[in-house]
Amino acid sequence: MNITIRVTRNDGTYDVQTNLMVIVLWERKYKLRASDLASGVAMEHLAYMAYEASKMASVVVPVSFDQFIKECTALEVVDSENPNPTESAATADN
Repeated sequence: MNITIRVTRNDGTYDVQTNLMVIVLWERKYKLRASDLASGVAMEHLAYMAYEASKMASVVVPVSFDQFIKECTALEVVDSENPNPTESAATADN
């Protein structure tokens, strides 16, 4: 599951994408499963994924997660990849 998050901080806006490592770090920290994201995501969880994804993308972030949150003015999911895409149903034209 990959999620693209638009991060707006005091010094600008950028997009980061989660990867397997970010999701595993999130699962470990919050004792949840990736499938739990289907029911919604808390802002703290989104911020944590943005924080870890930013570090992995070599974006300079504060050492403290709380300081990162203080510098964020907005977080937005701009794209999420469905981990189990389904094929389109057959139609009369097929």
